[in-house]
Amino acid sequence: MRLGGACAFQERRGGRRLKQQQAFSWLDDFAPLARLDRAAREALARLPEWRVQRGKQLFAPGAPCQGFLLLLEGRVRVGLTAANGRRLLLYRVAPGQTCVQTTLCLMGELEYSAEGVAETDLRFVLVPPPLFERLLRESPDFARFVFERFGARLAEMTRLIETIAFLRLDARLAAALLARADVEGALTATHQDLAEDIGAAREVVSRQLAEFQRAGLLRLARGRISLTDRAGLADLACVT
Repeated sequence: MRLGGACAFQERRGGRRLKQQQAFSWLDDFAPLARLDRAAREALARLPEWRVQRGKQLFAPGAPCQGFLLLLEGRVRVGLTAANGRRLLLYRVAPGQTCVQTTLCLMGELEYSAEGVAETDLRFVLVPPPLFERLLRESPDFARFVFERFGARLAEMTRLIETIAFLRLDARLAAALLARADVEGALTATHQDLAEDIGAAREVVSRQLAEFQRAGLLRLARGRISLTDRAGLADLACVT
């Protein structure tokens, strides 16, 4: 993550350090590390918690990685931006999950190749590279946590490539709509948001949404989309 040290992060990124109330306080909120060996827990428990606001950039292409993110609250959006301005969502990071970009950068001593942005307000802990490397060597439980989630992310990235390569655009858009909709079938995503989700141009997404509306699958309103035929969209999402 492009934090540039704790003080620089607080000043430039709007990060806010939280005082620890008691030993293992944040670890008690992080279920994936519940069975971590005591030595590793003691090392991690000394790390401070941070908060950043929605919309803050956490890292960008070409930036070095400043630590391993352990997300306690919120959601991070990781994506690519092409030279022509088109954006592609790679994945989101939720509490308990890890960022494959960060893991790759730390283990391979590489720079970031994508951008990470706080999609909501965040609360997290940042494991410095030296401690991350030591825990990988000395704590089997921590290493298992890192590699299990790294493998899961790689599988997710493979599915993304398969989806873009082999699934029709209308099927990808239908799946994105279903994933974003609430229980009542409503979503507030913009056409640009949906375009980034499926790796398409905004204009193409707008035309496809208009076709969905003509087919009775949804209703479009300013800043809002209402799904009227979930079953129909689900059928489309399964078409290859």
